[in-house]
Amino acid sequence: MFRAIRRALLSVTDKTGLVELARELQQNYGVELWGSGGTRRHLEGAGIAIRDLASLTGFPEILDGRVKTLHPAIYAGLLARRDKPEHLAELTRQQLPTIDLVVCNLYPFESVSNRAGVTEEEVIENIDIGGPCLIRAAAKNFDGVAVLVEPGQYQQFLKVLAEHGGQTPRDYRRQLAAQAFARIREYDAAIAAWFGAGESASQRSEEVKQQEAGRLTVEPTPSEEGHFPETFTWQGRLVQRLRYGENPHQRAALYRGMNGSGATVAEAEQLHGKELSYNNWLDVDAAWGAVQEFAEPACVIVKHNNPCGAAVAARLELAFRRAWAGDALSAFGGIIACNRTVDVATASAITEPSARRFVECLIAPDYDADALEMLRRWKEHIRLLRLRASRPRAERASGSIAAQALALRSIDGGLLVQTVDDIQEESDSWRVVTRRPPTEAERAALAFAWRVCKHVKSNAIVLARDGEGGGWEVVGVGAGQMSRVDAVHIAVRKAGERAAGAVLASDAFFPFADNVEAAAAAGVTAIVQPGGSLRDADSIAAADRHGLAMLLTGVRHFRH
Repeated sequence: MFRAIRRALLSVTDKTGLVELARELQQNYGVELWGSGGTRRHLEGAGIAIRDLASLTGFPEILDGRVKTLHPAIYAGLLARRDKPEHLAELTRQQLPTIDLVVCNLYPFESVSNRAGVTEEEVIENIDIGGPCLIRAAAKNFDGVAVLVEPGQYQQFLKVLAEHGGQTPRDYRRQLAAQAFARIREYDAAIAAWFGAGESASQRSEEVKQQEAGRLTVEPTPSEEGHFPETFTWQGRLVQRLRYGENPHQRAALYRGMNGSGATVAEAEQLHGKELSYNNWLDVDAAWGAVQEFAEPACVIVKHNNPCGAAVAARLELAFRRAWAGDALSAFGGIIACNRTVDVATASAITEPSARRFVECLIAPDYDADALEMLRRWKEHIRLLRLRASRPRAERASGSIAAQALALRSIDGGLLVQTVDDIQEESDSWRVVTRRPPTEAERAALAFAWRVCKHVKSNAIVLARDGEGGGWEVVGVGAGQMSRVDAVHIAVRKAGERAAGAVLASDAFFPFADNVEAAAAAGVTAIVQPGGSLRDADSIAAADRHGLAMLLTGVRHFRH
């Protein structure tokens, strides 16, 4: 059913495009405009006639504007069903008009609450009350009322009016209602998340005070299920519809979290190349997460969601060369992540003609202008991403559940939620369990291998060694095997002669000593693993027989 727009209520925070919308409604369709506060003054300043809502309600704005649209005279005009004569008769008796259009966007809670240094009072005052009520009422009665909740809808709305002689079709109003309720949902979710984070922060602050006063002893617990809310809501906005999913017959899309920090992979800026695929995004995320482990210049190359090469060095160019050499066969067609600005030397190494490299995507904090131009000329298809900001690992892993970075995975009919694996570990605290302790060089290489290993699909084995001129590099990876000893054999085969003198990291304990035997036979000199197996003693004894050093971390890093 078509409905004409005779009367509109306008109450907006973001006034983008409002003057143009109001002028066209008034001049082309004779719509009577009503508004409150700043909205009314803004339109009057543009020479547009608009009636004060106070003349409809008979009640002024009070409490510094906290109460202005919350009045039965407004909601009666919004909620009256146009197909019920008794509703319309009631409006006539009360001398109240129908309202056919609501144009309302909300206080900027999301941007204000994410602003550095914002006070609690500022955040609370940006929780909109009247706006969501207006929007909900209009959307509920979409059979007779249209509702617009953001400036981006205005042009399409005017086009619909023009096509239908100043009227709106019911299906279109229903579509607008769906968008309105979605906006309210994401707004309320942001508010709930802020309150959850604030409450947990204040609780932690009180706990710290009590600990310092000696009144509270905190014991570590394997789980903190009370920190997860009873209901979980994640809000995202569509960034792009992808060509397909993991396979061409699957449909896919990328959504970005509504409360982005500017430091997430989904917020990366694409500087060159065709659109990323579903699998590209997965690999970019894996590569970026791995390279963020390191403070030194580092490069990680990912293929099929596993690091196949990784290195740190004094210069980014050298880190790239060593990462690619870690497994050049697998690196072909991979995703490269760098934790430094890509300079000309690094770009030259990537693009050198004799190497005949093929790279799907490169992500880095930035690019020197000449390096960017060089990469753009090299391959038309290569995707170049820039992610200037990076959320510190310590920040990602601390705070309340609402404030932390969360890893989400869907299962049939449900969602698995966990905090990201960003536990801070110091290699100095690892326990030496063999007769021979590691050398200083071995310990440094083990720390590097352990950081890479946490980003490899379990069962995961990583072989690494120091590089010429300093730094460390991965020389072999065994990933995603059902048997841990098979992962060792694969890593050793990938490393070849480079296994001799390398160190080994295992993401979980060795169930049998055969893992150590295989590593020792290849020339591995030191091992780091979590420990915790019933047969730890067998693995330690095997290491001692072969003169290997072994460290136990006490922390597991499964990546399923």
